[in-house]
Amino acid sequence: MEQVLSIIKKTPLFQGMEERAIMTLLHEFGVHKQVYEKGDFIFFAGDDVHHIGIVLSGKLHIIQEDYWGNRNIIAPVGAGNMFGEAFACLPGVAATVSVAVIDKAAVLFIDMSHIMKHHADLTAAQETLTMNLLRIMAQKNFILTKKIRYISQRSTRQKLMIFLSDEARRYGSSEFTISFNRQQLADYLSIDRSAMSAELSKMKREGMLEYHKEHFVLKNTSS
Repeated sequence: MEQVLSIIKKTPLFQGMEERAIMTLLHEFGVHKQVYEKGDFIFFAGDDVHHIGIVLSGKLHIIQEDYWGNRNIIAPVGAGNMFGEAFACLPGVAATVSVAVIDKAAVLFIDMSHIMKHHADLTAAQETLTMNLLRIMAQKNFILTKKIRYISQRSTRQKLMIFLSDEARRYGSSEFTISFNRQQLADYLSIDRSAMSAELSKMKREGMLEYHKEHFVLKNTSS
């Protein structure tokens, strides 16, 4: 548990809490840990989700798939991040997304029903955790708003330009490495991979950028 604690105490959900308070909450919530292999699914769209998951190691993708298996990546989830909170906090509402394991992952599951059904006054630790949860959900709403901005662009080039510009701002540099491979990036931006690769090649020829696999360097063509 000490190794788990060293990871989760750094997560946004437990921000501002002492180790003793965290351990008390974990005991109250009856947490459990599970390991998944690459290619596994933690849950599928349509499932009832009762727990928040915190990724201790590995990488997940939150995805949507249609009847024919076409995949749309909603967001990546890495170590120290969590998933499933929107569904765990809405009892009776089935998941509208699936969670796929991209790299072998260890996940800690927390049952939030203790707070969701709590009728007495919350403890200071429970209040802190609840406020942290609200902040996390607001941040994820912001991330989803950004994705909507990407996919609402009319052309493949516009989607790529806005996404890469946002990544440059996030890293504070014109040179950066994204967290997606080519197929994953196409799935995230909801575009055809071949069309995306062709557009990237055009942008490179026009001097707008350089790239190798997931590494990009944006160029200022106005100078």
